[in-house]
Amino acid sequence: MVERIVVLTGAGISAESGIRTFRDANGLWESHRIEQVASPEGWRADPELVWQFYSARRTQARKCLPNQAHRALAELEARMGSRMTLVTQNVDDLHERGGSQRVIHMHGQLNLSRCERPLCETTPFHDEGEYVTRSAIPYCSCGGRIRPHIVWFGEQPFEVQGIIDALEHCTLLAVIGSSGSVYPAAGFVNLMHERSTMGEKARTIYLGLEAPENADYFDKVIIGKASEIVPDWAWTIS
Repeated sequence: MVERIVVLTGAGISAESGIRTFRDANGLWESHRIEQVASPEGWRADPELVWQFYSARRTQARKCLPNQAHRALAELEARMGSRMTLVTQNVDDLHERGGSQRVIHMHGQLNLSRCERPLCETTPFHDEGEYVTRSAIPYCSCGGRIRPHIVWFGEQPFEVQGIIDALEHCTLLAVIGSSGSVYPAAGFVNLMHERSTMGEKARTIYLGLEAPENADYFDKVIIGKASEIVPDWAWTIS
């Protein structure tokens, strides 16, 4: 059967490359709640703290390298072309550095910044700056402050409708290293399950170090390191 697949990756695939997961230390970052550094309210209250958080993440991410799972997905994309849609919840660029050409970053990108003003027409731009003091935070030409191009709690993920469209036409959803607890991504397997119950060809598989919270909705679950199990799985897809 000719496959059309959607691959969704989560923190587990990047953790093997050394990227710290977003909720390390029981949801705390240096004694601050994640909501203090990853929400519009946190940004308004203390933009300096928010930028200190993301500047540190930029510094750490630059030291990490893509692993065999990233490279295997890039090779799979090269074979499948437009029949594969790669979606990631991760904000790092390890998929791109691993060779993937078409990556949907539904939660934004760590190496991009944008104006804080929603109506500003300035597009997100490449930015690896580290802004650790309030005076260092740059301003847009419109007068708004520059913020990380990241989807924070309470904000709408990017390209959701395009992802849903791909899910409605694919034959296989493969989820790699995702906890199954963050929506809307955690609901993608439910959409596939509904299609399957209606008689459509809509299979699902999970690959990761431990079973996700929504494991019961998957047709198949493979437990192991993504860098070890993803390359073997990828070569079974044609």
